[in-house]
Amino acid sequence: MATNRRDLIRMTDDEVTVFIDGQKSLQVACIDRDGSPHLSTLWFAVLDKKLAFETYTRSQKIVNLRRDPRITVLLEDGLEYDKLRGVMIKGTATLVDDGDGLHRIARAVVERNQPGLDPEALDMAAAQLAVKRTGVIVEPTKVISWDHTKLT
Repeated sequence: MATNRRDLIRMTDDEVTVFIDGQKSLQVACIDRDGSPHLSTLWFAVLDKKLAFETYTRSQKIVNLRRDPRITVLLEDGLEYDKLRGVMIKGTATLVDDGDGLHRIARAVVERNQPGLDPEALDMAAAQLAVKRTGVIVEPTKVISWDHTKLT
């Protein structure tokens, strides 16, 4: 019986976790008013095993997600076909506007992307980052992964 190529390249849950931990940027897709995809790339953090990011409240992403909370995010790497790896997560966006929740997301994003800041500087950076922003937590409904290095 032939082996399904898709099954060969799928990452395990642990591999997905390790892959996400090694990435810096998150590609975010939501749906514009006209139905077309709206794409952007952001820094992110992992909170309670879910991807989270923050962005300006008046950004098109937040406008779109308030209207339609469906979201797809992508993390990927590899420059040659046999080295391509990625994780796509489809889900629903939970928007976070409250001070404590937003500070928690902003702090996690800063801490992940600017390691080594002392706790006071980290809190100050998070407080500054949270101004005029909304946090987003990706509530996953489906995770799709691929790792072409498994084929070699």
